[in-house]
Amino acid sequence: MWGETKARFAELGAQLGRRVAYYRAIYRDPRTPWLARALLWVAVGYALLPFDLIPDFLPVVGHLDDLLLIPALVLLAMKMVPPEVMEEHCWRLAPAVLENVPGRD
Repeated sequence: MWGETKARFAELGAQLGRRVAYYRAIYRDPRTPWLARALLWVAVGYALLPFDLIPDFLPVVGHLDDLLLIPALVLLAMKMVPPEVMEEHCWRLAPAVLENVPGRD
């Protein structure tokens, strides 16, 4: 059981690393609209800053803003990125996330 859980956490970590590389490449691409870049920057900043809109010491509700706001900002940013930019960076940098790109219909 522990080995299975450890393997699952390792896979989640690897997937997170691929997604970070993918979002970083999209952020650096000159064809990415400035508003999408700003939203990605705000999402990263909000995740790293020590304060939140709703304080974390409030049970459940305190962490709910992190679980909803950050993915919503990333999703909104990805909707603004041209499809050819997303696909180019998926194939070049992170092919394992191509089928799980947020904002793709």
